[in-house]
Amino acid sequence: MSDSDASLRERAAKVVPGGMYGHLNAAIFGPGYPQFFLRGEGCRQWDADGREYVDLMCGWGPIILGHRHPAVERAVAAQQAAGDCLNGPGPVMVELAELMVDTIPSADWVMFSKNGTDATTQALMVARAATGRAKVLMAHGAYHGADPWCTPSPAGTTPNERADLIEFAYNDLASAEAAAAQAEGDVAAIIVTPFKHDSFEDQELADPEFARGVRALADRIGAALVIDDVRAGFRLDLRGSWEPFGVRPDLTAWSKALANGYAIAAVTGTDALRGPAQTLYSTGSFWFSAVPMAAAKATIETLRDIDGVSLMRRAGDRLRAGLDAQAASHGFTVRQTGPVQIPWLSFEADETLEKAMAWSAACLEEGVYLHPWHNWFLSAAHTDADVDRALQGTDAAFAKLRARFGAG
Repeated sequence: MSDSDASLRERAAKVVPGGMYGHLNAAIFGPGYPQFFLRGEGCRQWDADGREYVDLMCGWGPIILGHRHPAVERAVAAQQAAGDCLNGPGPVMVELAELMVDTIPSADWVMFSKNGTDATTQALMVARAATGRAKVLMAHGAYHGADPWCTPSPAGTTPNERADLIEFAYNDLASAEAAAAQAEGDVAAIIVTPFKHDSFEDQELADPEFARGVRALADRIGAALVIDDVRAGFRLDLRGSWEPFGVRPDLTAWSKALANGYAIAAVTGTDALRGPAQTLYSTGSFWFSAVPMAAAKATIETLRDIDGVSLMRRAGDRLRAGLDAQAASHGFTVRQTGPVQIPWLSFEADETLEKAMAWSAACLEEGVYLHPWHNWFLSAAHTDADVDRALQGTDAAFAKLRARFGAG
């Protein structure tokens, strides 16, 4: 029998700074959140106290086919039996790179690493190597990782590490143009997320005209357009999240869902940037491990074969419609924003998030794991029955919220 969540927290506090750190620190989520989990299966998770949840966070994005998906686990087991961290990459590295180039129209080459921060940082390094310039344009409030240049917390960093960033307002092309003018010809890259998914704020889909305008701006000033597809990649479109707009980036950062929970990231780029990419010294002892590459290959192939994007969209549509109906029936005005595959719900006139935190805590009590101030994630494992089970829990949570706050 494993230790309880409370016992594990007590033990961790003695050997881990703060007991937990970073974005998975349950202490900052709100009341009732478990810190430690025992296992996952499909779209369900079980915490250290044995409580089962319909998982609407999917490991904060990496789980796209469902926990322990059979095709991925078979590929992992086969590669693990042969070897993982060897003196060089396995043949699966070439196979995965070929698959990504075949799948992603803007990709002529691929470089691998371990997490999203690796990928966004590596993409900017390629852009700077190609242009000989320093400045990077990015949207105000956007999250691109946890390195000193992009971390949302200033602790342990210096102002100089962010000195080459110039911010603009998302979906505001005039603001991006003004930021470029401020750089006076020294822009190496424009980095942008496929949609606005800043924490604590309603999400905002990209205006296609903004997307096309940013592409044109990058071309005009000779900068690289970098799409940070770490969070959205493979949930909106297997080809790249801005492909439906007809906008192809020069560089794209990928991670989270690339290998259904196994640690891997990638940068894809165009032929024009192949030479500059070759000049980088960017590496890590675990970056070329074969097991995550086998998992990634199986993940992409499975998403392609089952049309995983459509399955996630179906689940998201069902969830969104159900939540809208429930909120109205209980007398609450809510906003649901972002793509349905990467949803979020907020309450009107809830600046302190009191209602959001109370509702999410009530959802936990009802066996539904979601989040009060960060977007959620759906997977291809969320069937109609799973969504309906989640909606049973959210409906009960709305009833508890009305009992506490009244309608409104």
